[in-house]
Amino acid sequence: MDKFLINGPCRVKGKVLISGSKNASIPILASTLLFDKPVIIKNLPKVKDINTMIVLLKSLGSKIILSKDKKTIKIYNKKKMKTFASYSLVKTMRGSILVLGPLVAKYNRSKTSLPGGCLIGARPVNYHLSALKKLGMNYQLKDGYILAKSKGQLKGTVIRFPRISVGATENSIIAACLAKGKTVLKNCAIEPEIKDLTNFLNSSGAKIKWLGRTCRIIGVKSLNSTEYSVMADRIEAGTFCVAATLTRGDLEIQNLNPKLINTELNLLKKIGAKINIGKDKIFIKGPEMIKSVKNINTKEWPGISTDMQAQLMVLMCKANGKSLITENIFENRFMHVAELQRLGAKITIRNNKALIEGKSKLIGAELMSSDLRASVALVLAAMVSIGKSTINRIYHLDRGYEKIENKLKKIGVKIKRIKK
Repeated sequence: MDKFLINGPCRVKGKVLISGSKNASIPILASTLLFDKPVIIKNLPKVKDINTMIVLLKSLGSKIILSKDKKTIKIYNKKKMKTFASYSLVKTMRGSILVLGPLVAKYNRSKTSLPGGCLIGARPVNYHLSALKKLGMNYQLKDGYILAKSKGQLKGTVIRFPRISVGATENSIIAACLAKGKTVLKNCAIEPEIKDLTNFLNSSGAKIKWLGRTCRIIGVKSLNSTEYSVMADRIEAGTFCVAATLTRGDLEIQNLNPKLINTELNLLKKIGAKINIGKDKIFIKGPEMIKSVKNINTKEWPGISTDMQAQLMVLMCKANGKSLITENIFENRFMHVAELQRLGAKITIRNNKALIEGKSKLIGAELMSSDLRASVALVLAAMVSIGKSTINRIYHLDRGYEKIENKLKKIGVKIKRIKK
């Protein structure tokens, strides 16, 4: 397994171009199973999770043509597609469950493996299954697979999610596009990536409208050929904003609508960062002294993203005073804490709360990644640690950040990938 060597402390300066969003690309790619006609998707990030989804679509029968830079994809579906999503493909990426809805909606059957991915909590699929059942999908769980069928076309209905769920919202929207009549989804997740999915589907003739957390879908017989560019990755942009704030850096972050991370930018301003925004740019300078924040709460959009929690924790380790982070989305998302403590961070965990002392003197050490966002938090921490740090199991990073070491090198980080 590859690892990173980082020699700190570093100060970042320069320009960063933000890649396409992994979390928007995956549901959009899954939804292409609904189409009979060719689809072109642009601005895909070159990350492992996208490769996994492409391989999964190919295994189901999609013909896929990638551009030379691998950021644009053309997809053709056969008249008869396979409906078996195997464990060997689904085990590495939780988003693979999103093929369930379109397979049942289009082909009235599916055998889909229960998914894998980051070990950050239970993330049960029962919300997906319950919603799809209300649309007319019957299923049983057997040997780690979801065996699903429907008697003909799915039928529109009213569904209220008992809890806000990004994946269940996406799966239900995709399936409802070809359902008979009107579907009303209530208490939906409304993250920008979900809106990007519905923009894509609407560009092909779907009839989807939003009103707050309610999504109304009127089913259509088929979807038209379309060409669509995926939104920028707001979590990657937020990560680089933290990097600038953490290292007293000076960055121009390009190719992103700043409104996508408005909540995080307002928090960074409170912490002391100087921020100016353009139409698709963010100019950010880190402060000489990082101010502590009494309580940072992760919440569903438009709150602080759970995907930014680990990065913000690193920032609070260097803040001038005590901070508290409350994780409200996933019950097991403090796995990076033990590794930060190895560097010298003073953090105490109580249930879903992390109390951070601040003013930590971080010293380089050997570290182990546990999940995607924890991995990038360790990279940030290593950047402000004294001496050399080794970060193992960086395949987690490769799942969601496009060649992050190349982007970091260009802005002054002493980072090297060691291949194994």
